[in-house]
Amino acid sequence: MHAHFRTIMQPKSIIVKESFSPLFFFRILKQDERLFILETTFEEICMKVFLLKDVEKVGCAGEMLKVKDGFAFNFLIPHGLAIIVTPENEHLFSKKIREIENRKQVIESKTSMLAERINSLKLILKRKKHDSDKLYGAVGAHEIVDLLSSEGIKVTKSQIIFNKAIKELGNFDITIKLSNSLQPKCSVKIVAE
Repeated sequence: MHAHFRTIMQPKSIIVKESFSPLFFFRILKQDERLFILETTFEEICMKVFLLKDVEKVGCAGEMLKVKDGFAFNFLIPHGLAIIVTPENEHLFSKKIREIENRKQVIESKTSMLAERINSLKLILKRKKHDSDKLYGAVGAHEIVDLLSSEGIKVTKSQIIFNKAIKELGNFDITIKLSNSLQPKCSVKIVAE
């Protein structure tokens, strides 16, 4: 039976040696004068990690999930995106996950209350117009942000979504993107000065 070895240089002086054969897999890790030998089967070469930041197509911050150990050692951990979960520290991360879920529920309830408040708003914006009820310029997102802030609602310009450019007097619905799932609409009436 032939075993194939390869050496991978890891950040923070981790040297990984791997041996492959049809029946087993082992890996030798050396970090800070400590030696780790992991022996496993190919089905067990995944490891649990706790994500510190959102990783596209992998998961969100605060999730504990299984990933291939090469992905964890070569990408997630060196970039500060995840921490290895061991049996010793798994209960700590489980507690953090529960705290994050509770915090998410509080934020979701506050966001849904804000969405209800935005839905009930009827804003009035005064603008100069031509003789034919056309405005001198289109209504900008910054003007909507100012109107909402006068009502005590803080949003950014990037959260304001217009269905079409507002260039005339009348009533219009404007979408405010609070999250991917919550996008309330408020009514804006454009009147002449």
